[in-house]
Amino acid sequence: MADSVVWRLSEGPDTVLDFILVRFIFVLVFGFAAAYFRPPGEPYWAAALFGASFAVMAIFLERRFARASLKRTIGITVGVVSGLFSAALVSVVLSHLGSDNSGVIQFVQIVCLLVLVYFGASTGASKGDLLNLGALGGVFGAESGSQSTHKILDTSVIIDGRIADIAETGFLEGVLVIPQFVLHELQMVADSQDSMKRTRGRRGLDVLQRIQKMTHVNVQIAEEDFPQVREVDMKLIELAKLYHCKIVTNDFNLNKVAQVRGVEVLNINELTNSLKPVVLPGELMRVFILKEGKEYNQGVAYLDDGTMVVVDNARRMISKTVDISVTSVLQTTAGKMIFGKYDERNQTAAAAAGAAAGTPAPQAVERPARREQAVGEN
Repeated sequence: MADSVVWRLSEGPDTVLDFILVRFIFVLVFGFAAAYFRPPGEPYWAAALFGASFAVMAIFLERRFARASLKRTIGITVGVVSGLFSAALVSVVLSHLGSDNSGVIQFVQIVCLLVLVYFGASTGASKGDLLNLGALGGVFGAESGSQSTHKILDTSVIIDGRIADIAETGFLEGVLVIPQFVLHELQMVADSQDSMKRTRGRRGLDVLQRIQKMTHVNVQIAEEDFPQVREVDMKLIELAKLYHCKIVTNDFNLNKVAQVRGVEVLNINELTNSLKPVVLPGELMRVFILKEGKEYNQGVAYLDDGTMVVVDNARRMISKTVDISVTSVLQTTAGKMIFGKYDERNQTAAAAAGAAAGTPAPQAVERPARREQAVGEN
């Protein structure tokens, strides 16, 4: 199951047909052309094999160039041209040394050509990422801007599943990049012997399929891999540097390491904390006491968004809805905690005063309820 899901995610039917059919025809045409235009005296099969091998090498180079960024492609091109120019200068110098050792000179010229072209291509590929194409504007500026909107998803945020809800609302712009090594890690988790890990892995694959089916979301499978890097988190950081984009995660350690290495991170947990309702000390809240707290005479309640509310003097009110007064709010990296106090005497006195005046006692209203009422009125 996991193998088929990963295959459908990484290669669609159109891509598979394009790769197999079109490139197979390309190899056949090159083979027949080489056999037809073969040098005199050469056998058909040798010429056809040479043409097919040349076509396969061209397909390999085409696939590699398709994965490379525009900066790296420009760097390779400039490096190859520089290598050819340097080899031509060396060839001119060697040709004036004499004609006695013409065979040796030709061999040295060929060696210089290959070495200088290879050196120029490798140097241009490594230094191409230093180019600032955005300063040139035009098409290059659009290329730089489009890559800056890419967002790489890591394994933890995919298994978490909330990224699909965020993408469905339309708040995520740009391209969601799913690295091939992340798909491989999800597949390994989905095929694990541990039932809990297997369930998490399959849920992550289901989340990816759900995102891929969204018409307004552009999903891209990144084929780049970094064999010299063993950890998946470090591969994500290297890929983000290559694409000049951000990483979407909920992993605290990856968040810190990426920031140290100069890579921007979008943390789902930080987004969730920022969307929680703002509660001020002294505000009244109505909560349902669910269980007993750790300290003496404490009760614990939870808001609709999962925020924990610790209430003093509420141990006897378990399984009841009470009005509390907020005393403090604690914001941590793991989330928000609200501390409140339940005062039964104040509520009894308020109820008695309201009954004597013929008016009901003031009741605390939850903040989410006020928001819903305001939206309804508007």
